[in-house]
Amino acid sequence: MSPTPLVSIVCLCYNHARFLREALDSVLAQTYPNMEVIVVDDCSTDGSVSIIREYIAKHPHMQFVSTGHNRGNTAAFNIGWRASHGDYIIDFATDDVLLPERVAQQVEAFEKLDQTHGVIYTDAVYINDDSTPIGYHYRRRQDGQLDAYAPSGDVFSDLLGKYIICPPTMMVRRRVFEALNGYDETLAYEDFDFWVRSSRIYKYFYLDRVTTKRRVHTSSLSQSWYKPGNKLLASTVKVCRKAAGLVKTEQERQALAQRLKYEARHAYLTGNFAEAGQFLDLLRQQGGIPVVYQFLETLNRNRIRLGWLRKVYHYLKH
Repeated sequence: MSPTPLVSIVCLCYNHARFLREALDSVLAQTYPNMEVIVVDDCSTDGSVSIIREYIAKHPHMQFVSTGHNRGNTAAFNIGWRASHGDYIIDFATDDVLLPERVAQQVEAFEKLDQTHGVIYTDAVYINDDSTPIGYHYRRRQDGQLDAYAPSGDVFSDLLGKYIICPPTMMVRRRVFEALNGYDETLAYEDFDFWVRSSRIYKYFYLDRVTTKRRVHTSSLSQSWYKPGNKLLASTVKVCRKAAGLVKTEQERQALAQRLKYEARHAYLTGNFAEAGQFLDLLRQQGGIPVVYQFLETLNRNRIRLGWLRKVYHYLKH
């Protein structure tokens, strides 16, 4: 590996015209000296391509790739990373923003780790459509110290059990994508599947820095997660099936059961009865269904709608 390893930033764009300039400017403002920038547009319809071409004309070192037809995030990213040459790779959605020291800080941390570490992740600040900060990914005390669980090392069971990592903060060693053959293009989203497959064979490292601004807006993928009929939940079922084949210990089995209970509850309460049934079937295979989930299974089988309970829960929580 070179003294200053090459970092590939794969910039994924689909109808991000409102945010694209801020995103690309943040890439160009990186203090790290050895980067390649590959912008992949998934056939945007909002003028994004004109903005990308404007940047390519001003910055010829940037590369532009079109997917040819709308293919989704997983396929678009695979096109980008396979065209790249970097020792480390960042999957960067062009509605987010990188802080100037992001790449330099993560490369410095990676170079101190051994080859068993495949992923570095960090904290992020969330921003709205207007780029106004609205909070951090991890809870922090008044003095700024971390007050949340952000594990390093073997994190397979941690990632099975619950959502921990802010995806756009990750930097990934190239050999991880080579080992996994990239993202699974049959899925509607990539994060959970990548975490499960990569953490089974590589260690993770949490770098306690804020390196990224993650945008939360009405068209974000996460906003449609449990809408009936969406493809995201079906992808989660598929990943949970993969995970069931990868668990090795009782701790990991319990973590998967925790995930399945969570997904079954939310699938049921949002009227996704088919997926809820699939999660419950997987839960049964992990050692049986607790009594309360047997009751939920009966409600789900009879399609009794209790979605108002979820609304009440979120009202009380927030």
